[in-house]
This record gives sequence, structure tokens and C-alpha cells, in this order.
Amino acid sequence: MADPALKLRRGFTLGAKHLVYAVIAFIFVLPLWWAIVSSLRPNTEVFADIFPFTVNALLPSPLSFEAYTGVFERGFGLIIANTMFVAIVTMIGGMIVNGAAGFAFAVFDFKGKKIILTLIIISFMLPFEAIALPLYTVTLQLGWLDHVAALIVPSIANGLAVFLFYQFFSQVPKDYLEAARLEGVSWFNILIRIYVPLSIPTCISAGLLLFVFQWEAFLWPLLAMPSQQFKVIQVGMAAFQQQYQTIWNQLFAVSVITALIPIALLLPLQRYYVQGLAGAGIKG
Repeated sequence: MADPALKLRRGFTLGAKHLVYAVIAFIFVLPLWWAIVSSLRPNTEVFADIFPFTVNALLPSPLSFEAYTGVFERGFGLIIANTMFVAIVTMIGGMIVNGAAGFAFAVFDFKGKKIILTLIIISFMLPFEAIALPLYTVTLQLGWLDHVAALIVPSIANGLAVFLFYQFFSQVPKDYLEAARLEGVSWFNILIRIYVPLSIPTCISAGLLLFVFQWEAFLWPLLAMPSQQFKVIQVGMAAFQQQYQTIWNQLFAVSVITALIPIALLLPLQRYYVQGLAGAGIKG
């Protein structure tokens, strides 16, 4: 029979752990919650309960949707559509290009393979600011400034995505490859019919990485689209803040939309995302 005192201590420890988890979760969620609440209040009421602070500051009272109607009336819907287009095209193109590159590095042996792979790994450790000027020069010479291709093409190839695919494909048992080659299956069909179905978690991880990178991009869209006729969400949000800096509830509405869209994409796929980043794969 279990000691009542021991059971009490275990229950207390478990309760303390959950309390700590709840406090940490509250600290992380509080800023987003306050932004949501502020976006659902009239502009004159956003800071009404902050100084001095009351619980009403965390409640959307009085409830108003004027901020959301206001930002969409000012064209923020088009900015979201632009960003979704760029992010989705980059994600699809990136999975194809980076997946093929990871497959090549994992399956084929060629001269300079280790050196090239090392450079690719180093590339995703470099801050974007280090390559912004050379990338701008190349884009200018290609005549892509103020063109949507300047936002998409440079972002398709991603060193981290290549490494994720390489890491996974290297763990696929060679028996599959050898059996397929004996049957006369082409390399393309081996990739599409054998390796890709096995790498769904890695594909999801790489795709989400590429999507989030594009969604959060600010410096490069600012440089590549100097006329800003085709605005993406981070640049559009910055311009919106400058133009409507006193309409606080609209600024919060823009911030909430910007944050919730990638969260809505990540939450249902987080298991695959974490699994792919952790390098989970098939062991031979």
C-alpha cells in the first residue's frame, strides 16, 4: 500500500510543475492576447484600462470590429494575398529544388561533394545582411528589381532545407535503392516513388521553413521592390504603421493577422515540423 505522505508529495510536485508551466504559458501568450483584445476595441479605448491597470485591459470591452474592417478597406487584404502567393510558390519550388539537391548529395558520389555540402551547411548560418548587397547586385543585373521573381527565386534554394533532405535521405536503407536499380527504375522515379513518400515529415518541415522565412522577410522585399507596388506583409505592415501610427487598434489588428496566419499553419503540422527538424528518419 502506498504511503499517503509519499502520494501527497508526488501530487504536490506534479501540481507545482503544472503551475510553473501555466505561468510560463501565460507569460508567452499574454502579449498576443493583449494585441487581440486591443484590436477588438475602439481606438479611443485601447489604452483606457492600462494606466492604472485593471482586468478590463485583458477583455474586449466594448467589442468592436472597426479595426479589421478599416485595415481591409485600406488594402491589407491584397498585401496578404501577395505574401501568400510569394510564400506558397517559394515553398513549392523550394521543396522541389532542395529535395532534389538533398537526394543527389545522399545518393551520388562525385568530386567535391563534401566541400560543396559543407559550404551549403555554412550558408544557412550566415546572416542575410552578409549577402544582401551581392544578391541585390545580381538581381539588378538580371533586371529583376520591382519584379516578383526577385522575391521568389533567391529564396527557393535554402541551405537548411537541403541539409534536412540530405540528412533524411542518407538514412533510407540502400536496399530500396539497389532493388529499384536492378528493376531498371530511373533515378527520377526512385526519387518520386520511393524517397518522397518516405520523407513526408521532412517535406512538411522544409515547406514550413520556407513559408515562414518568406512570411517574415522584411529587408529583402524592401530592397528588391523599391517602388513597393507589390507589397508583402512585413513591408506593408511597416508602411501601415508610418501612415496610420495613431490608429492603434488597426495596428494591433494588422499585427494579429500577421501572427495568426503562420500560427494557424504551424499548429496542425507541428508534430511533423518538430520530427523533421529533429532529423527523425528511417533506420536501416
